[in-house]
Amino acid sequence: MAGAAGPVLASAPLTSLRPVPRPGPTPPPEASGLIADAGLGGAVSFAVADLATGRMLEDRQPGLAQSPASVAKAVTALYAMQTLGQTHRFRTELIATEPMRNGRIEGDLVLAGGGDPLLDTDALSDLIAAAKAEGLREVSGSLRVWDGALPRIDRIDAGQPDHVGYNPAIGGLNLNFNRVHFEWVRGAQGYEVTMEARARRLSPAVDIARMEISDRRVPVYSYRQEGGIDLWSVARAALGNGGSRGLPVRRPSAFAQEVFVTLARSHGIVLRSGDPVAARPEGAVIARHESAELRDVMRGMLRFSTNLTAEAAGLAASVRLGGAPGGLAASGARMAGWASARYGVNGARFADHSGLGYASAISARDMVQLLVRSGQEAALRPILRGFPLRDADGTDIPEARIAVAAKTGTLNFVSALAGYVRAADGRDLAFAIFTGDTARRDAVPPEARERPEGARGWARRSRRLQQGLILRWADVYGA
Repeated sequence: MAGAAGPVLASAPLTSLRPVPRPGPTPPPEASGLIADAGLGGAVSFAVADLATGRMLEDRQPGLAQSPASVAKAVTALYAMQTLGQTHRFRTELIATEPMRNGRIEGDLVLAGGGDPLLDTDALSDLIAAAKAEGLREVSGSLRVWDGALPRIDRIDAGQPDHVGYNPAIGGLNLNFNRVHFEWVRGAQGYEVTMEARARRLSPAVDIARMEISDRRVPVYSYRQEGGIDLWSVARAALGNGGSRGLPVRRPSAFAQEVFVTLARSHGIVLRSGDPVAARPEGAVIARHESAELRDVMRGMLRFSTNLTAEAAGLAASVRLGGAPGGLAASGARMAGWASARYGVNGARFADHSGLGYASAISARDMVQLLVRSGQEAALRPILRGFPLRDADGTDIPEARIAVAAKTGTLNFVSALAGYVRAADGRDLAFAIFTGDTARRDAVPPEARERPEGARGWARRSRRLQQGLILRWADVYGA
Protein backbone atom coordinates (compact mmCIF):
# COMPACT_ATOMS: atom_id res chain seq x y z
CA MET A 1 0.00 0.00 0.00
CA ALA A 2 1.31 3.33 -0.95
CA GLY A 3 2.49 5.48 1.87
CA ALA A 4 1.13 8.91 2.64
CA ALA A 5 2.49 11.85 0.73
CA GLY A 6 5.52 13.43 2.28
CA PRO A 7 6.08 17.14 2.84
CA VAL A 8 6.47 19.44 -0.22
CA LEU A 9 10.13 19.97 -1.00
CA ALA A 10 11.10 23.63 -0.60
CA SER A 11 14.51 23.59 -2.31
CA ALA A 12 14.95 26.11 -5.25
CA PRO A 13 14.80 24.79 -8.80
CA LEU A 14 18.06 24.51 -10.64
CA THR A 15 16.73 26.53 -13.63
CA SER A 16 14.41 29.52 -13.87
CA LEU A 17 10.73 28.80 -14.38
CA ARG A 18 10.40 31.93 -16.53
CA PRO A 19 10.15 31.27 -20.29
CA VAL A 20 13.42 31.61 -22.12
CA PRO A 21 13.33 34.63 -24.50
CA ARG A 22 13.27 33.60 -28.13
CA PRO A 23 15.36 35.49 -30.68
CA GLY A 24 13.38 38.08 -32.65
CA PRO A 25 13.17 38.25 -36.40
CA THR A 26 16.42 38.90 -38.18
CA PRO A 27 16.59 42.56 -39.19
CA PRO A 28 16.92 43.17 -42.90
CA PRO A 29 20.48 43.76 -44.08
CA GLU A 30 21.68 47.30 -44.57
CA ALA A 31 22.07 48.49 -48.14
CA SER A 32 25.74 49.30 -47.54
CA GLY A 33 26.41 45.70 -46.55
CA LEU A 34 24.66 44.33 -49.62
CA ILE A 35 26.73 46.62 -51.85
CA ALA A 36 29.99 45.63 -50.15
CA ASP A 37 29.15 41.94 -50.51
CA ALA A 38 28.49 42.36 -54.25
CA GLY A 39 32.02 43.66 -54.83
CA LEU A 40 31.14 45.29 -58.15
CA GLY A 41 33.47 48.24 -58.23
CA GLY A 42 32.45 51.29 -60.20
CA ALA A 43 29.30 53.06 -59.06
CA VAL A 44 26.06 51.91 -57.44
CA SER A 45 23.08 54.24 -57.19
CA PHE A 46 19.48 53.63 -56.28
CA ALA A 47 16.28 55.31 -55.18
CA VAL A 48 13.00 53.95 -53.83
CA ALA A 49 9.83 55.95 -53.23
CA ASP A 50 6.28 55.46 -52.03
CA LEU A 51 4.20 55.24 -55.19
CA ALA A 52 1.10 56.84 -53.70
CA THR A 53 2.81 59.91 -52.28
CA GLY A 54 6.05 60.13 -54.22
CA ARG A 55 7.97 60.49 -50.95
CA MET A 56 11.54 59.24 -51.23
CA LEU A 57 12.16 56.45 -48.73
CA GLU A 58 15.78 55.52 -49.31
CA ASP A 59 18.49 56.41 -51.81
CA ARG A 60 22.17 56.26 -52.60
CA GLN A 61 23.78 58.76 -54.97
CA PRO A 62 20.31 59.42 -56.40
CA GLY A 63 21.45 62.28 -58.63
CA LEU A 64 24.27 60.34 -60.32
CA ALA A 65 23.50 59.87 -64.02
CA GLN A 66 24.34 56.31 -65.06
CA SER A 67 23.75 54.13 -68.10
CA PRO A 68 20.21 52.71 -68.02
CA ALA A 69 20.97 50.02 -70.62
CA SER A 70 17.65 48.47 -71.65
CA VAL A 71 15.78 50.18 -68.81
CA ALA A 72 15.63 52.99 -71.39
CA LYS A 73 13.01 50.87 -73.17
CA ALA A 74 10.57 51.60 -70.33
CA VAL A 75 10.90 55.31 -71.12
CA THR A 76 10.54 54.54 -74.83
CA ALA A 77 7.35 52.55 -74.21
CA LEU A 78 5.80 55.51 -72.41
CA TYR A 79 7.04 57.94 -75.06
CA ALA A 80 5.55 55.90 -77.89
CA MET A 81 2.23 55.12 -76.20
CA GLN A 82 1.67 58.69 -75.01
CA THR A 83 2.62 60.17 -78.39
CA LEU A 84 1.10 57.69 -80.84
CA GLY A 85 -1.68 56.29 -78.64
CA GLN A 86 -1.90 52.87 -77.06
CA THR A 87 -4.13 51.56 -79.86
CA HIS A 88 -1.86 52.77 -82.68
CA ARG A 89 -1.11 50.16 -85.34
CA PHE A 90 1.77 50.16 -87.80
CA ARG A 91 0.58 49.66 -91.38
CA THR A 92 2.33 48.04 -94.33
CA GLU A 93 0.48 48.57 -97.60
CA LEU A 94 0.52 47.55 -101.25
CA ILE A 95 -0.22 50.55 -103.43
CA ALA A 96 -1.04 50.36 -107.14
CA THR A 97 0.23 53.45 -108.98
CA GLU A 98 -2.37 52.85 -111.72
CA PRO A 99 -5.84 51.29 -111.54
CA MET A 100 -6.08 47.52 -111.62
CA ARG A 101 -8.14 46.21 -114.55
CA ASN A 102 -8.93 42.55 -115.08
CA GLY A 103 -6.26 41.59 -112.54
CA ARG A 104 -3.51 43.65 -114.19
CA ILE A 105 -1.89 46.84 -112.89
CA GLU A 106 -0.73 49.04 -115.76
CA GLY A 107 1.99 50.61 -113.65
CA ASP A 108 4.04 49.82 -110.57
CA LEU A 109 3.16 48.03 -107.36
CA VAL A 110 4.69 49.73 -104.31
CA LEU A 111 5.40 47.98 -101.01
CA ALA A 112 5.03 50.89 -98.59
CA GLY A 113 6.35 50.44 -95.07
CA GLY A 114 4.89 52.13 -92.03
CA GLY A 115 7.75 51.40 -89.65
CA ASP A 116 6.30 48.11 -88.36
CA PRO A 117 9.04 46.52 -86.24
CA LEU A 118 7.32 43.12 -86.17
CA LEU A 119 6.72 42.59 -89.89
CA ASP A 120 7.95 39.15 -90.90
CA THR A 121 8.10 36.83 -93.89
CA ASP A 122 4.78 35.20 -93.02
CA ALA A 123 3.05 38.59 -92.89
CA LEU A 124 4.47 39.49 -96.32
CA SER A 125 3.06 36.25 -97.70
CA ASP A 126 -0.34 37.06 -96.19
CA LEU A 127 -0.16 40.51 -97.75
CA ILE A 128 0.35 38.97 -101.19
CA ALA A 129 -2.48 36.51 -100.58
CA ALA A 130 -4.77 39.43 -99.68
CA ALA A 131 -3.83 41.25 -102.91
CA LYS A 132 -4.47 38.09 -104.89
CA ALA A 133 -7.87 37.77 -103.24
CA GLU A 134 -8.60 41.30 -104.49
CA GLY A 135 -7.93 40.06 -108.00
CA LEU A 136 -4.26 40.89 -108.56
CA ARG A 137 -2.68 38.62 -111.18
CA GLU A 138 -0.14 40.71 -113.06
CA VAL A 139 1.89 43.94 -112.82
CA SER A 140 3.16 45.58 -116.00
CA GLY A 141 5.69 47.72 -114.12
CA SER A 142 7.94 46.87 -111.20
CA LEU A 143 7.71 46.04 -107.52
CA ARG A 144 9.13 49.11 -105.83
CA VAL A 145 9.52 49.97 -102.15
CA TRP A 146 8.98 53.04 -100.00
CA ASP A 147 10.64 53.19 -96.59
CA GLY A 148 10.40 56.89 -95.80
CA ALA A 149 8.03 56.59 -92.83
CA LEU A 150 11.11 56.51 -90.58
CA PRO A 151 14.67 57.77 -91.05
CA ARG A 152 17.10 55.28 -92.57
CA ILE A 153 19.74 54.32 -90.00
CA ASP A 154 22.61 51.96 -90.80
CA ARG A 155 22.98 50.57 -87.29
CA ILE A 156 21.96 51.47 -83.75
CA ASP A 157 25.43 51.79 -82.23
CA ALA A 158 28.59 52.17 -84.30
CA GLY A 159 30.70 50.80 -81.43
CA GLN A 160 29.31 47.27 -81.61
CA PRO A 161 30.80 44.35 -83.62
CA ASP A 162 29.55 44.10 -87.21
CA HIS A 163 27.97 40.67 -86.78
CA VAL A 164 25.73 41.08 -83.70
CA GLY A 165 22.06 40.72 -84.58
CA TYR A 166 20.93 43.08 -81.83
CA ASN A 167 22.50 46.00 -83.74
CA PRO A 168 20.64 46.03 -87.08
CA ALA A 169 19.74 48.77 -89.51
CA ILE A 170 16.41 50.55 -89.08
CA GLY A 171 14.01 52.09 -91.57
CA GLY A 172 10.41 52.50 -92.51
CA LEU A 173 10.30 48.99 -94.00
CA ASN A 174 11.72 46.34 -91.66
CA LEU A 175 11.58 42.56 -91.98
CA ASN A 176 12.32 39.80 -89.47
CA PHE A 177 13.92 42.35 -87.09
CA ASN A 178 16.26 43.14 -90.01
CA ARG A 179 18.17 39.93 -89.49
CA VAL A 180 19.04 37.20 -91.94
CA HIS A 181 19.10 33.62 -90.63
CA PHE A 182 22.53 32.07 -91.17
CA GLU A 183 22.64 28.30 -90.64
CA TRP A 184 25.40 25.77 -91.22
CA VAL A 185 25.66 21.96 -91.08
CA ARG A 186 28.85 19.93 -91.47
CA GLY A 187 28.48 17.25 -94.12
CA ALA A 188 30.74 14.71 -95.77
CA GLN A 189 31.83 17.25 -98.38
CA GLY A 190 32.17 20.17 -96.00
CA TYR A 191 29.69 22.70 -94.67
CA GLU A 192 26.27 23.34 -96.12
CA VAL A 193 25.36 26.98 -95.60
CA THR A 194 21.99 28.71 -95.96
CA MET A 195 20.99 32.37 -95.68
CA GLU A 196 17.24 32.73 -95.23
CA ALA A 197 14.45 35.15 -94.35
CA ARG A 198 13.19 32.82 -91.65
CA ALA A 199 9.79 33.10 -89.99
CA ARG A 200 7.56 30.52 -88.32
CA ARG A 201 5.97 29.20 -91.51
CA LEU A 202 8.18 30.32 -94.36
CA SER A 203 11.94 30.59 -94.83
CA PRO A 204 12.85 31.64 -98.37
CA ALA A 205 16.51 31.80 -99.33
CA VAL A 206 17.96 35.25 -100.04
CA ASP A 207 20.77 36.59 -102.20
CA ILE A 208 21.12 40.02 -100.60
CA ALA A 209 23.25 38.47 -97.83
CA ARG A 210 25.90 35.88 -98.65
CA MET A 211 28.33 33.83 -96.58
CA GLU A 212 31.79 32.48 -97.33
CA ILE A 213 33.71 30.08 -95.07
CA SER A 214 37.34 31.08 -94.52
CA ASP A 215 40.26 28.98 -93.26
CA ARG A 216 41.44 31.75 -90.93
CA ARG A 217 41.05 31.49 -87.15
CA VAL A 218 40.35 35.15 -86.37
CA PRO A 219 38.35 37.24 -86.68
CA VAL A 220 35.37 34.91 -86.41
CA TYR A 221 33.27 37.13 -88.71
CA SER A 222 34.19 39.76 -91.25
CA TYR A 223 31.83 41.97 -93.25
CA ARG A 224 31.80 44.22 -96.26
CA GLN A 225 29.14 45.55 -98.58
CA GLU A 226 29.63 45.38 -102.31
CA GLY A 227 27.11 46.21 -105.01
CA GLY A 228 24.35 46.45 -102.43
CA ILE A 229 25.07 42.91 -101.15
CA ASP A 230 26.03 42.08 -97.55
CA LEU A 231 29.12 39.90 -97.95
CA TRP A 232 30.04 37.91 -94.85
CA SER A 233 32.80 35.46 -94.11
CA VAL A 234 33.21 33.22 -91.08
CA ALA A 235 36.20 31.38 -89.67
CA ARG A 236 35.90 27.64 -90.28
CA ALA A 237 37.45 26.88 -86.88
CA ALA A 238 34.51 28.55 -85.10
CA LEU A 239 31.72 26.52 -86.73
CA GLY A 240 31.84 23.07 -85.12
CA ASN A 241 29.34 20.56 -86.44
CA GLY A 242 26.50 22.98 -87.02
CA GLY A 243 24.50 25.89 -85.71
CA SER A 244 22.71 29.09 -86.60
CA ARG A 245 22.54 32.75 -85.73
CA GLY A 246 20.90 35.94 -86.89
CA LEU A 247 23.11 38.42 -88.73
CA PRO A 248 22.12 42.06 -89.19
CA VAL A 249 20.82 43.31 -92.52
CA ARG A 250 22.14 46.73 -93.59
CA ARG A 251 19.64 47.41 -96.42
CA PRO A 252 16.32 46.36 -94.89
CA SER A 253 14.00 47.70 -97.60
CA ALA A 254 15.97 45.88 -100.31
CA PHE A 255 15.84 42.75 -98.14
CA ALA A 256 12.05 43.03 -97.88
CA GLN A 257 11.77 43.68 -101.62
CA GLU A 258 13.71 40.55 -102.54
CA VAL A 259 11.68 38.39 -100.17
CA PHE A 260 8.41 39.87 -101.46
CA VAL A 261 9.29 39.06 -105.08
CA THR A 262 10.16 35.48 -104.11
CA LEU A 263 6.92 35.01 -102.17
CA ALA A 264 4.82 36.56 -104.95
CA ARG A 265 6.21 33.97 -107.36
CA SER A 266 5.02 31.22 -105.03
CA HIS A 267 1.54 32.76 -105.30
CA GLY A 268 1.75 32.73 -109.09
CA ILE A 269 2.47 36.47 -109.46
CA VAL A 270 5.68 37.28 -111.31
CA LEU A 271 7.28 40.60 -110.33
CA ARG A 272 10.55 42.30 -111.15
CA SER A 273 12.35 44.53 -108.68
CA GLY A 274 12.49 48.25 -109.41
CA ASP A 275 14.15 51.25 -107.86
CA PRO A 276 12.84 52.63 -104.54
CA VAL A 277 10.40 55.53 -104.63
CA ALA A 278 11.37 58.76 -102.90
CA ALA A 279 7.88 59.67 -101.68
CA ARG A 280 4.85 57.67 -100.69
CA PRO A 281 2.93 57.33 -103.95
CA GLU A 282 -0.65 58.25 -104.61
CA GLY A 283 -2.80 55.34 -105.69
CA ALA A 284 -5.18 52.67 -104.55
CA VAL A 285 -4.27 50.54 -101.55
CA ILE A 286 -5.04 47.01 -102.70
CA ALA A 287 -3.88 45.20 -99.54
CA ARG A 288 -2.82 46.15 -96.05
CA HIS A 289 -1.15 44.46 -93.09
CA GLU A 290 -1.62 45.96 -89.62
CA SER A 291 0.47 45.24 -86.55
CA ALA A 292 -0.98 44.49 -83.17
CA GLU A 293 -1.94 47.50 -81.07
CA LEU A 294 1.03 49.49 -79.83
CA ARG A 295 0.33 48.59 -76.19
CA ASP A 296 0.85 44.92 -77.06
CA VAL A 297 3.86 45.67 -79.25
CA MET A 298 5.42 47.51 -76.31
CA ARG A 299 4.60 44.65 -73.94
CA GLY A 300 6.53 42.29 -76.19
CA MET A 301 9.40 44.74 -76.51
CA LEU A 302 9.72 45.01 -72.73
CA ARG A 303 9.53 41.25 -72.29
CA PHE A 304 12.05 40.28 -74.98
CA SER A 305 14.05 43.55 -74.96
CA THR A 306 14.12 43.81 -78.75
CA ASN A 307 16.24 46.75 -79.80
CA LEU A 308 14.72 47.23 -83.23
CA THR A 309 11.22 47.45 -81.78
CA ALA A 310 12.34 50.13 -79.35
CA GLU A 311 14.07 52.16 -82.04
CA ALA A 312 11.18 51.93 -84.51
CA ALA A 313 8.62 52.92 -81.88
CA GLY A 314 10.76 55.77 -80.55
CA LEU A 315 11.47 57.10 -84.03
CA ALA A 316 7.79 56.91 -84.95
CA ALA A 317 6.93 58.97 -81.86
CA SER A 318 9.59 61.54 -82.73
CA VAL A 319 8.29 61.80 -86.29
CA ARG A 320 4.79 62.38 -84.92
CA LEU A 321 6.03 65.12 -82.57
CA GLY A 322 8.16 67.10 -84.98
CA GLY A 323 8.92 65.43 -88.29
CA ALA A 324 11.81 63.16 -89.17
CA PRO A 325 14.73 63.59 -86.73
CA GLY A 326 18.28 63.69 -88.03
CA GLY A 327 19.17 60.34 -86.49
CA LEU A 328 18.89 58.30 -83.33
CA ALA A 329 20.72 60.83 -81.17
CA ALA A 330 18.38 63.60 -82.32
CA SER A 331 15.37 61.37 -81.72
CA GLY A 332 16.70 60.43 -78.27
CA ALA A 333 17.11 64.12 -77.46
CA ARG A 334 13.48 64.67 -78.50
CA MET A 335 12.43 61.88 -76.12
CA ALA A 336 14.45 63.47 -73.30
CA GLY A 337 12.70 66.78 -73.95
CA TRP A 338 9.34 65.02 -73.82
CA ALA A 339 10.26 63.36 -70.48
CA SER A 340 11.22 66.76 -69.09
CA ALA A 341 8.00 68.45 -70.23
CA ARG A 342 5.66 65.65 -69.15
CA TYR A 343 7.27 64.27 -66.00
CA GLY A 344 9.76 66.90 -64.88
CA VAL A 345 12.75 64.64 -65.63
CA ASN A 346 15.40 67.19 -66.53
CA GLY A 347 18.76 65.43 -66.45
CA ALA A 348 18.25 62.44 -68.74
CA ARG A 349 20.25 61.88 -71.94
CA PHE A 350 19.28 59.28 -74.55
CA ALA A 351 21.59 58.33 -77.40
CA ASP A 352 18.87 56.09 -78.81
CA HIS A 353 15.61 54.43 -77.73
CA SER A 354 16.89 50.94 -76.86
CA GLY A 355 19.66 51.78 -74.39
CA LEU A 356 22.33 50.11 -76.53
CA GLY A 357 24.44 53.24 -76.92
CA TYR A 358 26.93 54.05 -74.16
CA ALA A 359 26.08 57.77 -74.16
CA SER A 360 22.62 57.35 -72.60
CA ALA A 361 22.39 58.28 -68.91
CA ILE A 362 19.69 58.92 -66.30
CA SER A 363 19.79 59.22 -62.51
CA ALA A 364 17.94 56.89 -60.16
CA ARG A 365 16.02 59.88 -58.78
CA ASP A 366 14.82 60.93 -62.25
CA MET A 367 13.88 57.38 -63.16
CA VAL A 368 11.85 56.97 -59.97
CA GLN A 369 10.17 60.31 -60.52
CA LEU A 370 9.12 59.18 -64.00
CA LEU A 371 7.82 55.89 -62.60
CA VAL A 372 5.87 57.62 -59.84
CA ARG A 373 4.25 60.22 -62.07
CA SER A 374 3.51 57.83 -64.92
CA GLY A 375 2.17 55.31 -62.39
CA GLN A 376 -0.84 57.54 -61.91
CA GLU A 377 -1.62 57.03 -65.63
CA ALA A 378 -1.47 53.22 -65.29
CA ALA A 379 0.14 52.87 -68.73
CA LEU A 380 3.52 51.28 -68.01
CA ARG A 381 3.09 49.00 -65.01
CA PRO A 382 0.55 46.61 -66.64
CA ILE A 383 2.93 45.83 -69.50
CA LEU A 384 6.09 45.36 -67.45
CA ARG A 385 7.25 41.80 -66.98
CA GLY A 386 7.15 40.14 -63.58
CA PHE A 387 10.55 39.92 -61.91
CA PRO A 388 10.93 36.67 -59.91
CA LEU A 389 12.49 36.77 -56.45
CA ARG A 390 14.05 33.90 -54.51
CA ASP A 391 14.95 33.28 -50.89
CA ALA A 392 18.52 32.64 -49.83
CA ASP A 393 17.91 28.89 -50.28
CA GLY A 394 16.70 29.40 -53.87
CA THR A 395 12.98 29.02 -53.14
CA ASP A 396 10.70 31.20 -55.22
CA ILE A 397 9.00 33.96 -53.24
CA PRO A 398 5.26 34.01 -54.00
CA GLU A 399 3.80 37.17 -55.48
CA ALA A 400 1.37 37.31 -52.56
CA ARG A 401 4.37 38.26 -50.42
CA ILE A 402 6.29 40.47 -52.85
CA ALA A 403 5.26 41.21 -56.44
CA VAL A 404 7.73 42.99 -58.71
CA ALA A 405 7.07 44.34 -62.21
CA ALA A 406 10.24 45.79 -63.72
CA LYS A 407 12.51 46.25 -66.71
CA THR A 408 16.02 44.89 -66.65
CA GLY A 409 18.98 46.34 -68.50
CA THR A 410 22.36 44.77 -69.21
CA LEU A 411 25.43 45.95 -71.07
CA ASN A 412 29.04 44.96 -70.49
CA PHE A 413 29.73 45.73 -66.80
CA VAL A 414 26.48 47.68 -66.59
CA SER A 415 23.29 46.37 -64.99
CA ALA A 416 20.08 48.22 -64.24
CA LEU A 417 16.63 47.43 -62.89
CA ALA A 418 13.66 49.75 -62.47
CA GLY A 419 9.97 49.27 -61.82
CA TYR A 420 7.42 48.66 -59.11
CA VAL A 421 7.20 46.56 -55.91
CA ARG A 422 4.01 45.58 -54.11
CA ALA A 423 4.66 44.35 -50.58
CA ALA A 424 2.48 41.89 -48.66
CA ASP A 425 0.52 44.68 -46.99
CA GLY A 426 -0.36 46.17 -50.39
CA ARG A 427 1.99 49.14 -50.23
CA ASP A 428 3.39 50.06 -53.65
CA LEU A 429 6.93 51.29 -54.18
CA ALA A 430 8.71 52.63 -57.26
CA PHE A 431 12.45 51.97 -57.52
CA ALA A 432 15.49 52.22 -59.74
CA ILE A 433 18.88 50.52 -59.27
CA PHE A 434 21.85 51.37 -61.51
CA THR A 435 25.24 49.68 -61.30
CA GLY A 436 28.15 50.23 -63.64
CA ASP A 437 31.90 49.87 -63.84
CA THR A 438 32.36 52.15 -66.83
CA ALA A 439 36.17 52.03 -66.73
CA ARG A 440 36.06 48.27 -67.12
CA ARG A 441 33.32 48.55 -69.78
CA ASP A 442 35.27 51.09 -71.83
CA ALA A 443 38.39 48.93 -71.74
CA VAL A 444 36.67 46.17 -73.75
CA PRO A 445 37.67 46.50 -77.44
CA PRO A 446 34.78 46.61 -79.94
CA GLU A 447 35.54 43.17 -81.39
CA ALA A 448 35.17 41.59 -77.91
CA ARG A 449 31.96 43.34 -76.85
CA GLU A 450 29.67 40.40 -77.58
CA ARG A 451 31.04 38.25 -74.71
CA PRO A 452 33.84 39.98 -72.78
CA GLU A 453 35.71 38.04 -70.12
CA GLY A 454 34.29 38.49 -66.63
CA ALA A 455 31.07 40.21 -67.69
CA ARG A 456 28.74 37.33 -66.86
CA GLY A 457 30.02 36.88 -63.31
CA TRP A 458 29.83 40.62 -62.73
CA ALA A 459 26.23 40.69 -63.98
CA ARG A 460 25.27 37.80 -61.66
CA ARG A 461 26.61 39.67 -58.65
CA SER A 462 24.72 42.78 -59.70
CA ARG A 463 21.48 40.83 -60.00
CA ARG A 464 21.96 39.39 -56.51
CA LEU A 465 22.44 42.92 -55.21
CA GLN A 466 19.26 44.08 -56.94
CA GLN A 467 17.27 41.25 -55.40
CA GLY A 468 18.74 41.88 -51.96
CA LEU A 469 17.78 45.56 -52.11
CA ILE A 470 14.23 44.77 -53.17
CA LEU A 471 13.80 42.26 -50.34
CA ARG A 472 15.15 44.83 -47.90
CA TRP A 473 12.73 47.51 -49.08
CA ALA A 474 9.76 45.17 -48.92
CA ASP A 475 10.65 44.28 -45.32
CA VAL A 476 11.45 47.80 -44.14
CA TYR A 477 8.84 49.85 -45.98
CA GLY A 478 6.12 47.34 -46.67
CA ALA A 479 5.28 46.40 -43.08
